[in-house]
Amino acid sequence: MFKALNPFKSKLLTTASLINHPKATFNDPLQQSIVEQIERCYQMAESALCKSFPRPEVNFKLRGKSAGTAHLQLNKLRFNPLLLKDNPQAFLDDVVPHEVCHLLAFQLYGRVKPHGLEWQRLMRQLYQRQPRTTHSFNTQSVEGKTFEYFCNCGSVNLSVRRHNKVVRGDSQYRCRKCGHNLQNSKPS
Repeated sequence: MFKALNPFKSKLLTTASLINHPKATFNDPLQQSIVEQIERCYQMAESALCKSFPRPEVNFKLRGKSAGTAHLQLNKLRFNPLLLKDNPQAFLDDVVPHEVCHLLAFQLYGRVKPHGLEWQRLMRQLYQRQPRTTHSFNTQSVEGKTFEYFCNCGSVNLSVRRHNKVVRGDSQYRCRKCGHNLQNSKPS
């Protein structure tokens, strides 16, 4: 059913080279439901691909605006507990399969584009999900302090990290609309 899209790129990884983490249990029922969904996703993949996969380490320590991340070589999944709390069904339906597919794509094909054809194929064929690279969750509850910058068309908020890069002189940012450099004071 699945084969490498480019036989020269294909590098089937041995599951022995990846750690098979023991199944974790969490006291939080929402977090536990995510762990159970991960297991269901793996069982579906194993059934469809006739291959077993090592189970990932799972934690809920991700911060910021990302819903989840997959650490390929570590065989690890991280999820954002605040966004999970606000979007439990979307996590079960979309975020978990999205992140699991990253690990599966790495284990099946080696290093490929994060949201490339291999990942997209797994999303569609294993989980019947439309492959999307980003979520559309309301992230106000996880936004940190921002700093107001200005351009010709108005104001733009920069994160603390980007603001600090500007202050240190490491970076300069441009407005996506007008193309002018952002300034930390209103233009006169």
